Amino acid sequence: MATGSTTFDAAAETARYLATLPPEAHAKATAYTQGGHWLLLWGTLVAIVVSWLIVKSGLLVRLRSRFRKPHSAWLAVLVVVPAGMLLDSLLSLPWTVYSSWFRETKYGLTSQPLPEWLGEWGVQLLIGTVMSLVLFSVLYALMRRAPRRWWLWGGLTTSVFLIIAIVISPVLIEPLFNTYTPAPAGPVRDAVVAMAKANNVPSDKIFIYDGSKQSNRYTANVSGLFGSARIAMSDTMFKQDADLAEVRGVVGHEMGHYAHTHSLWMAGVFSLLAMIGFFLVDRLFPVATRLLGARGVEGVSDPAGLPVLTAVLSVLALLATPATSTLIRTMEADADNFSLQRVNEPDGLAKALVKTIEYRAATPGKLEEIIFYDHPSVGWRVRNAMDWKAAHMKPDAVMVDLTPAAPAEPAAK
Repeated sequence: MATGSTTFDAAAETARYLATLPPEAHAKATAYTQGGHWLLLWGTLVAIVVSWLIVKSGLLVRLRSRFRKPHSAWLAVLVVVPAGMLLDSLLSLPWTVYSSWFRETKYGLTSQPLPEWLGEWGVQLLIGTVMSLVLFSVLYALMRRAPRRWWLWGGLTTSVFLIIAIVISPVLIEPLFNTYTPAPAGPVRDAVVAMAKANNVPSDKIFIYDGSKQSNRYTANVSGLFGSARIAMSDTMFKQDADLAEVRGVVGHEMGHYAHTHSLWMAGVFSLLAMIGFFLVDRLFPVATRLLGARGVEGVSDPAGLPVLTAVLSVLALLATPATSTLIRTMEADADNFSLQRVNEPDGLAKALVKTIEYRAATPGKLEEIIFYDHPSVGWRVRNAMDWKAAHMKPDAVMVDLTPAAPAEPAAK
């Protein structure tokens, strides 16, 4: 519902949207978000302590010595890397349960029972171990064959690995955790298909999935690359009464990621960061080995030094947070602008964004946003939408009724 007016104040409209949530909801979102910033630090400290415990156990050194044979260093890698990954994951499990399940439950962001969560964690551990074994087998081979330039070739290898992982994820991995179905016949499907055709996005690549199994967050995503790329809307969008304008705004955003191949850009940039990280690992490894007291580790190419390598990469990842956050945040802003330009649903997008405040505080300080936010703040995004509306609106369509609307339609079962 809209009411006529001769003026439009984008700042006032932004404030009106943010005010649809009570102060206590904003306070809860701020507590959750800022607590999440601290999790980055504590998670890094946990990674260092776990690496130290593994090093002190001496298990990986003994395994390396037992299975390393002349001219068959790869055998030690095949044994030591999975053992190190499994030990690291088990020792980190209490922290992982707290940060990824208990805290989410406390803030009402998941309803998933702990046994079900642990089952999925086990599947993720198996997949992660296999994928890490493939990657580290190549990296350790490069370390042995090109000790001075392994970090360069390692970055390029990571690029190929990331692209393959992105391509296969929607086909082989995501279906292990969720069921994906085409949008059911009705107004939503009709609108989405029309949007897809208008923006050169395959209309059969838009799905609804049972994301409420794991999370109560209002969300959608793009996954895959090239022929496997697809747009998926969590059923939480419909359980939280998303109207058609919201669906159009959100799907338009995801189409922006698809159309601008953000996944490919991210793979390229993260590969460059990996190259820089490997270069620093090569220089810092001897220092970290001494600090962790890693006796018996024979250098960066020794798989028994995996805990040392993990500790160094954890610290570097923490220090790189502003860079990685800014990269992703820039692409998210670009996807918002794509939605506004191609779909022209500023109010639909704004209403959807307000629903994400429960897990992302709306108005952080500028420095906090630069360092920690991998999405632009909701306050900025709503203001961006309202500025777009001000520049492109019709004189007789200014105010939008913010009372809850009837849902567009339930998600397919």
